[in-house]
Amino acid sequence: MVGGGVSASCGECCQRENNSRWVMEKTRKSNLILTAVIENFPTNVVGVWLRRFGGRMATSNLSKHRHKWVAPSDHLFITVDAKGFGEFRSVQAAVDSIPNNNSNNVLIHITAGYYIEKVVVPASKPYITFEGEGRDVSVIEWHDRACDKGPDGQQLRTYHTASVTVFASYFSARNISFKNTAPAPMPGMEGWQAVAFRISGDKAYFSGCGFYGAQDTLCDDAGRHYFKECYIEGSIDFIFGNGRSIYKDCELHSIATRFGSIAAQDRNSLDDKTGFAFVHCRVTGTGPLYVGRAMGQYSRIVFSYTYFEDIVAHGGWDDWDHISNKNKTVFFGVYKCSGPGAAAVRGVSWARELDYQTAHPFLAKSFVNGRHWIAPSDA
Repeated sequence: MVGGGVSASCGECCQRENNSRWVMEKTRKSNLILTAVIENFPTNVVGVWLRRFGGRMATSNLSKHRHKWVAPSDHLFITVDAKGFGEFRSVQAAVDSIPNNNSNNVLIHITAGYYIEKVVVPASKPYITFEGEGRDVSVIEWHDRACDKGPDGQQLRTYHTASVTVFASYFSARNISFKNTAPAPMPGMEGWQAVAFRISGDKAYFSGCGFYGAQDTLCDDAGRHYFKECYIEGSIDFIFGNGRSIYKDCELHSIATRFGSIAAQDRNSLDDKTGFAFVHCRVTGTGPLYVGRAMGQYSRIVFSYTYFEDIVAHGGWDDWDHISNKNKTVFFGVYKCSGPGAAAVRGVSWARELDYQTAHPFLAKSFVNGRHWIAPSDA
């Protein structure tokens, strides 16, 4: 009986030891992933973590030491894996698991895979970050067009076609792509707007992200935003809205066939501080295309230090409807741009060649009040 008991006990012990090793190995791997994510995490978001959880290190020192100040107990870390190796298989399920009126910093790590779903981050869930494993491997995509019908039987219209919509503030995304796979329309076709990503929240930061679509790829709707080293692809007005945003070191890639356009900005008042500032970007792909269109009466778009391939349409800019005299009220500017298409960007008298003093407000993160929410190393 003692022998039998010892045999059973040994079996149980071996099983427990194996289980313990499995748990330890899984924990080790999770910690490695978490450490890697945090070490490469946008300092602006880590700075928010420190402020909210009492960290005492100055934000300026975070780039070297920030991972030492962020412990798993101080925030929520969720893994989404399409194959079932995370807490959730879908991104929306992970977002839904976060309570309303969220006050925690939530990092949703999205493993490599294609997540074919529509995702909405409501305004009641700030401080969320989507962290992918690379924009070529972690992808959220959907396929709605403006002419498609929603659950109520009515046409969706443009703003409701987005594959991912974010209403929350303090959203961040890194190393992930957002796609709308609806076919590209020919110029003049109605109802084919198809948004890949809509950002309507304030103080949003994007780094190393991809945005893929055709007409109306990226809806930069409202709020202050910073896009760094992102790839944005489309054909017609593929960046549009009334956001107040900086695009730095981004590639703006046109897939236009007959003609297309990059940016359509919807500022409608002189008192409105919104506008799109493109700094050290590259404009590539096919054309001809306009670099900016006057969606709003006081539309504001500035390109600085940007390289243009030879794909810019004659004149470079478009006043939208040719009847509202927007060419007299818009602020379209160019500062020290280069490339074979740069001359065409200066093709109309109402697109200004800026001097440094006039261009300076559009060159730095101060354009989006970034000193308070973007660390120097992330600008």
